[in-house]
Amino acid sequence: MTNGRVFKMAFSSVYPLLVQKAERKGRTKYEVDAVICWLTGYDDSGLQAQIVKNIDYETFFTEAPQINPNAFKITGVVCGVRVEKIEDPLMQKIRWLDKLVDELAKGKPMEKVLRS
Repeated sequence: MTNGRVFKMAFSSVYPLLVQKAERKGRTKYEVDAVICWLTGYDDSGLQAQIVKNIDYETFFTEAPQINPNAFKITGVVCGVRVEKIEDPLMQKIRWLDKLVDELAKGKPMEKVLRS
């Protein structure tokens, strides 16, 4: 799948998959929302508004109030690629989100997931 196709995926279609991944491992939608808000700067109502607007991934991250300054601390491998070495800034943000949800689903404590 090319980056362009990923960028144009509706965030509202990806969001339930992120929640399902976490819930299958005993985590909650609330925790997934907390991770997304931590990374993007959206508050709960802002996040829900973006989901309802059915925007694509690119717009979701472009309109994000502020990417967390500690996001650079997110390291590791997603889909066989080290997230800290991804050159495209938008793809890196998408993979950061994937990595955070993966960590949540693997049972990592929330304060470690959020790089506190």
